[in-house]
Amino acid sequence: MEVISPNPQLPLYSLEADETGNKQFRVYNFEGDLPDQGDLLVPHRKDHYLLVFMRRGGSRHWIDMSSYVLKDNTIYFMGPNQVIVKEGVEQLWATGIAFTREFLLTQGNDALNRLPLIQNAKDAHELLLSAADVLFVEDILTKINVEYQQPGDWQQRMLSAHLVLLLTYLSRLYNEQFKDDDNAIDKLLLRKFQAKVDQCYHELHEVGDYASLLNISAGHLSEVVKMQSGKPAIKHIHDRLILEARRLLFHTNKSSKEIAYDLGFSDASYFNRFFKRETGITPSECRIAFRKMYH
Repeated sequence: MEVISPNPQLPLYSLEADETGNKQFRVYNFEGDLPDQGDLLVPHRKDHYLLVFMRRGGSRHWIDMSSYVLKDNTIYFMGPNQVIVKEGVEQLWATGIAFTREFLLTQGNDALNRLPLIQNAKDAHELLLSAADVLFVEDILTKINVEYQQPGDWQQRMLSAHLVLLLTYLSRLYNEQFKDDDNAIDKLLLRKFQAKVDQCYHELHEVGDYASLLNISAGHLSEVVKMQSGKPAIKHIHDRLILEARRLLFHTNKSSKEIAYDLGFSDASYFNRFFKRETGITPSECRIAFRKMYH
């Protein structure tokens, strides 16, 4: 996907200090917790790296407008200033590690910045783990959790040592899973299409509209997008519309008719049918479900 310029209207989340005052490294453990209501369906950015071992997945998140249905026993990772949207409301079983650029630099290990996982030249955000990989990752995370509970003069060095091992191991997996290929041009087209959808979904709802913006035929765009992403181009457009509709249903009191017009639908009844076809429920039922979840 094209690099998206930082949007001053998007919230930018800094790494919050823990009880020791550490603003450069944090560990998050989720054992059946619900996601933070304030973050749900809100596009935002972070000013730090985030690495998450998802033990039990199910919900969907977006990173720079690529969607990921979170899988069991899988690593998800993202870097500073990438646009993130948390869509799902399912309980979380996961361990997250957040760290800043400064943490990498102050630990005297500049080589960390050159690791494939950190550079992320393939613009990937999901690493599939074998059973052996899961055992290795769980062991390192256990060591990090233990050290994280023992503030002291050596804590930062120990955390850094464990992080080096984890990032190095995952970088090897990264190179294995995202090998160089001959599809660079098609991948770039997919990223351009996704970026255009994110910019224009309020006004443009048809594949042909985006093909015109990209100066290619609708047939070629559809073929490349389906081949590279696994889903039709029109589905990307519909998913983005549904994501925004759900965000408005969750965070505003706008009526379905108002939301329909906001999203470029001239007919509110058609919007209601479209929403139910894509989600299985009506906009009103979706809003009720959200309120039941958090009240």
